[in-house]
Amino acid sequence: MEPIEVFKALSNESRLQILQWLKEPDRHFAPHEGIDMNTIGVCVSQITDKLKMTQSTASQYLTILLRAGLIKAERIGKYTYYKRDEEAIGKLADFLKTEI
Repeated sequence: MEPIEVFKALSNESRLQILQWLKEPDRHFAPHEGIDMNTIGVCVSQITDKLKMTQSTASQYLTILLRAGLIKAERIGKYTYYKRDEEAIGKLADFLKTEI
């Protein structure tokens, strides 16, 4: 995880909102195809709908978060599901405590 990339990813309100929603997916999204959102993640189409953006914009935001190491993606059938990478977020918190 590169701190500069993480901070760039977090500098956009919508990307930050995605991370906040993914922290408590059951609170922010309806179940999808019987998938456990806490274990597998949230479908990209649900995130797109909640953002009220085009799928290409939402996918671009998710890719930025993915490259920054803040989320993980899992493909199941024709759907891609996203969830937070809690280990990486914990490392970011440690970095902030010790380095800044």
